Amino acid sequence: MGAPRTVDVDPGNAGQLGAWDGAQGAFWAAQADRFDRAVARYDAAFLAAARLRPGDRVLDVGCGTGATTRAAGRVTGSALGVDLSSAMLEVARRRAAAEGLDGVRFEQADAQVAPFPAEGFDVAVSRTGAMFFADPVAALANVGRALVPGGRLVLLVWQALEANEWMSEVLGSLSAGRPLPVPPPGAPGPFSLADPGRLREVLAASGHRQVEVEGLTEPEWFGADADDALTFVLGFAGWLLDGLDDDARAGAVADLRRRIEAHTGPGGVEFGSAAWLVTARRA
Repeated sequence: MGAPRTVDVDPGNAGQLGAWDGAQGAFWAAQADRFDRAVARYDAAFLAAARLRPGDRVLDVGCGTGATTRAAGRVTGSALGVDLSSAMLEVARRRAAAEGLDGVRFEQADAQVAPFPAEGFDVAVSRTGAMFFADPVAALANVGRALVPGGRLVLLVWQALEANEWMSEVLGSLSAGRPLPVPPPGAPGPFSLADPGRLREVLAASGHRQVEVEGLTEPEWFGADADDALTFVLGFAGWLLDGLDDDARAGAVADLRRRIEAHTGPGGVEFGSAAWLVTARRA
């Protein structure tokens, strides 16, 4: 059961609140170090694209446990991270306090409707968080209004499912031959902004210009060994086994283990991933 609503959300994002402020968010809060390591190879390019300078005021949308917010705050001295998950935000606050980052703050908010101060930020960033809005145009327009004219926006979003082994391999195993549970095009989910054409349309419609979309590929780390990675995957995707009988369930898990073992090397378990690095400016 999701946690009671503790934050104003657009009705279209109520389901996301239930998930991220419930069991899903609690799982990712507990796995904070693993998630940060999984996507860490994208961080250098992502932060470089933001062109952060001392004194910049940064808004981090869908900040999760706050790794990118803290990284921004170390450079600029001022960063606000917003997310729907209270559990993840508690981790973020503890870690910022432990580093003595007094200018780094976190708030539980739906960035689609949050009353951000007008022109209150110089830069807005979102690492794999912008794909989950019910109305991405409304959300990014709201974020844009919080930026100064010409303010910078930087997004990291996943490319299409077939370009991301970390998900296609998991779905291929745990679906056990059933149709893949992929949301319809444009519906909130990891791949809702995978089409570069749609990305550009959303950004133009939300009041952003000078849009640049760069493709990046990096391995994504899933665990130290096969057992470690299997436990992790079943923790976030085990629901895909629902409805299978015991034999089918065992077969799906065995197939997943084989795929994980095939991706195990000296550095642990790594699957291929592909993302779009998106930069734009508020009009």
